Amino acid sequence: MDTIKPLFTATATATGGRNGHSEASDGSVRVDLSVPKEIGGPGKPGTTTPEHLFAAGYAACFGGALDLVAKQHKQDASKAKVTSAVSIGPRDGGGFGLAVKIRVEDKSLPQAELATLVREAHEKICPYSHATRGNVDVTFEIVGA
Repeated sequence: MDTIKPLFTATATATGGRNGHSEASDGSVRVDLSVPKEIGGPGKPGTTTPEHLFAAGYAACFGGALDLVAKQHKQDASKAKVTSAVSIGPRDGGGFGLAVKIRVEDKSLPQAELATLVREAHEKICPYSHATRGNVDVTFEIVGA
């Protein structure tokens, strides 16, 4: 496992598990949680899930990694639209697991160039990609010009 030199630490506390509340220590995120009806929960309106939070974080993080890689290659991917879909379901080995589908769209870049940038961002830069590698199935749909 790689070690890091922490530059920033985000801290959040959850109470009540998946049918509770989660809040960042600095107050920047405050969400009520509810298990979706699709997996046997109440699916309360106006609530979110850990999967929504993970999807939002991964999409934002990957977009930043993609922009960094593009700049290193004298390209501009700052307007790329990154959509992360996080699914949860039972694992063959028991318990639950996640799968992630990431769609990257940037019609200002040729398809092949965008695909190269996405691959590099995923393999070398994005910390979410590093954290999920070998643990979570992550697939990509890439839409360039």
